[in-house]
Amino acid sequence: MDEQQENLIPVYIMGKRYMVPPTLTIMKAMEYAGYTLVRGVGCRGGFCGACATTYRIKGDPKLYFGLACQTVVEPEMYLAQIPFFPAQRAYYDLKDLSPTSATLFSTYPQLLRCLGCGACTKACPQDLDVRAYMAAGMKGDIADMADLSFDCIMCGLCAARCPAEEAQYNIAILARRLYGRYLAPRSDHLQARLEEIEAGAFDDQLEELKELSRDELVERYETRDIEPE
Repeated sequence: MDEQQENLIPVYIMGKRYMVPPTLTIMKAMEYAGYTLVRGVGCRGGFCGACATTYRIKGDPKLYFGLACQTVVEPEMYLAQIPFFPAQRAYYDLKDLSPTSATLFSTYPQLLRCLGCGACTKACPQDLDVRAYMAAGMKGDIADMADLSFDCIMCGLCAARCPAEEAQYNIAILARRLYGRYLAPRSDHLQARLEEIEAGAFDDQLEELKELSRDELVERYETRDIEPE
């Protein structure tokens, strides 16, 4: 037996035992074990939330959570993938909503069932204080809820752990959408640039770029003035 084989560790994927290198992430360990990942895999960089995973370590009663693309395997790790959790998701047209607490409560009435237990925060692989942003939502503070949940990647692990059966991440994205459309300060220079575009100020430059070859476009890109004075 070579050194690589001697260093393999046991992990359990959906109940079946596999020997894998200890340096791999859960996702790479699954591929090493022969799994072809079609669902439950996305950016592979910890940004999309598609590879939510729950696991236990043999002899440890605690239930752990992580992203399969970021979490490194451990010996005697029992894995279960949760690429999708069937949490409640409301359907709405943002144009028909107003940025008020009543909108949050009527769209997601379960928001008011929050127990403040913190199970959602413990489950978050991004270490977000989910309990805090839910508390902001219960107070009707859309701006604060949007800010505290800004880094949410919609993996659904918070909902999987919630005893009140809430869909924290879906409620939070509603808050962020309401904030972005109605409450966020508008950028004057962005509005000015949009008006220039609509007026055709850059049509000639765009037509010129469309006529360039790939090599010419690459040269333009590489020699561009990134931070003009």
